[in-house]
Parts: sequence; structure tokens; C-alpha cells
Amino acid sequence: MKVNKAEIVISAVSEKQYPTDRWPEIALAGRSNVGKSSFINKLINRKNLARTSSKPGKTQTLNFYNINDAFYFVDVPGYGYAKVSKKEREKWGKMMEEYFSLRDTLRLTVLIVDIRHKPTEDDVMMYEFLKYYEIPVLVIATKLDKIPKNKKATHLKRVIDTLELDAEDSVIPFSAETSEGKEHVWSYLSNYLK
Repeated sequence: MKVNKAEIVISAVSEKQYPTDRWPEIALAGRSNVGKSSFINKLINRKNLARTSSKPGKTQTLNFYNINDAFYFVDVPGYGYAKVSKKEREKWGKMMEEYFSLRDTLRLTVLIVDIRHKPTEDDVMMYEFLKYYEIPVLVIATKLDKIPKNKKATHLKRVIDTLELDAEDSVIPFSAETSEGKEHVWSYLSNYLK
């Protein structure tokens, strides 16, 4: 897909702030510091539309990105970051639950995991949460360039087994450094944007 327009429209904390134009939405979820911003920036060919940060826990709102005046990427707060207070985490939890349970324009959630490591308990919980709300999930196993090529299949199998991935869900290995997986991701996403 050629992205001619990509801009942040609103950083929302509750339903009354969500955009009202009924475009399809693709949510992006993942642990803090898993490479979500790099993934977004690589997909849309921008250097820093989504701000990358060395400090985890930076995204604390639902960030709606207008893509080509056709759909939204919705960047949700990263989870599993220990330095955030319990109260903050509860607030995020409520905000996420409100979005995922009420939003009928949400077509798909992209769950981003780090291919180098076994998915965490938080990753598994997030996957189960999305399945509970019957939201289709695409798993992106990022940082592909950081593992030897001959280990790819083993690492992917570990992701699938740990998440107990449903047959209808897919996992795509991806590298923001080399763009590997980018075309595959766009062709997958386009099925949900019709």
C-alpha cells in the first residue's frame, strides 16, 4: 500500500474522544519497548510519526493515526511495564477495555511480540483478552534481523505454541531494520480494510 497521508488525529483517553467518521480501525498492541512505534513508522515510510522512545511506557493514550483518509491505526498503551504505578495500570486497563469492548469500527488487532524471546505472560493475557472479545488478531514477531536465519522457524514455533495461537490467526515475522515482512503485512491488513 502506498501511504500518502499519515497524521495523528487525537490522543484519546475515553470513548467520547474517539473519532466519529466510522473509518475501519486496526489497533496495535504490544509490550512497552517491543518496537511498536518502529513497526508503525516502517509500514507508513515515516521516520517518526509514531515517537520511538528509549523509555518504556511512553504511550499512555489511544493514539488515532489517520492513514490516507481511509482508515485508522490505533496505537494502544504498551503493557507490562513495571515502573508504572498500580493506579496508572488500572486506568490504562479500563481505557483499553472500553476501547476493545465497545469499538465496532475495530476490524483487527495487531499484537506485536519480540521474536527473540518467548512471549511473556502479559502477551498471552493480551491475546486471550482479544480472543475473549472475538477480535481477529494478527501477531507480528518483530526484531527478525536480530536472530540467525536458521533459527527463524524455531522462534516462530515458540511464539505460536506459547500464545496457543488459534488456527484462524496468523503470525508474520518482521524487521523494521530490513523491511522484511512489510509487504506481507500490508497484504494481510488490506483484507480487513475493504
